[in-house]
Amino acid sequence: MSTHATQLSRDVAQERAATLIDTLPWLTRYRGAVVVVKFGGNAMVSEDLTAAFAEDIAYLHHVGLHPAVVHGGGPQISRALAEAGIHSEFRGGYRVTTPEAMNVVRQVLRDEVNSAIVDSLNVHGDLAIGLSGEDAALFTGATRTTVIDGQAVDLGRVGDIAAVDPSVVQSAIDAGRIPVVSSIAPEDGDLSRPLNVNADAAAGALAAAMTASKLIVLTDVAGLYSDWPDTSSLVTSITADELRVLMPKLEAGMIPKMEACLTAIDGGVDAASIIDGRVHHSILLELFTGPGVGTEVVKETR
Repeated sequence: MSTHATQLSRDVAQERAATLIDTLPWLTRYRGAVVVVKFGGNAMVSEDLTAAFAEDIAYLHHVGLHPAVVHGGGPQISRALAEAGIHSEFRGGYRVTTPEAMNVVRQVLRDEVNSAIVDSLNVHGDLAIGLSGEDAALFTGATRTTVIDGQAVDLGRVGDIAAVDPSVVQSAIDAGRIPVVSSIAPEDGDLSRPLNVNADAAAGALAAAMTASKLIVLTDVAGLYSDWPDTSSLVTSITADELRVLMPKLEAGMIPKMEACLTAIDGGVDAASIIDGRVHHSILLELFTGPGVGTEVVKETR
């Protein structure tokens, strides 16, 4: 008869129970809340991290939160364009998207990336449903240009979110599903003129339109650095007004993510966080631990 193994098992079980109890205040706070999560970066192209992401989202759903996922697909789009013999050109940080390239972008986002995310979530039950910004007027887009050396540069089928009707996302949530949304928006609502829109911006706009409790943006760094590349300058919490002052000093790749946070906060979202998608279960750590794991943007100091 072995008592040591039984005691060890009991100790492990009690530790796990204590961990679950530690989440109780956060479950109380967020139960029934809409949480918009932007999925991308390294987490999207790593099978291991994608599986951990799916576990996090499924967990949120099963404990009573209402997650909605928004995704892009930059690496997958680059690969598909190369395979199609279409050259990728970037101007001012944006991919120039010809009508021919847009056909590839649309196919990759809707049929490949979206389906893969839905499948990863549905490992945990019949949970997720795939949507596009083209569905039921979810997103309406407007073409955008960028300015290089003082000159406006045409980017082709690249756009901004001009309007959001979140009804189809809310209907999915009301039906007990997890909506997974690809970042495509028809220009002026015309489905024959799709636009490639930044997924960070789409997530921020959706969070604002739904007055979500939280926006979470997964990225490939630990959070916002006030003085990049000085890694000791990691900011754990910042107000929207403080962020606006800091914006001109930020590294170019971080700007769209922080702009998405400001869009969300200005739209009535309680808080928006940039977290490291390379950390397993970073979403759960952000929501269910006091310190969180990234940078949280709030309207004003709490």
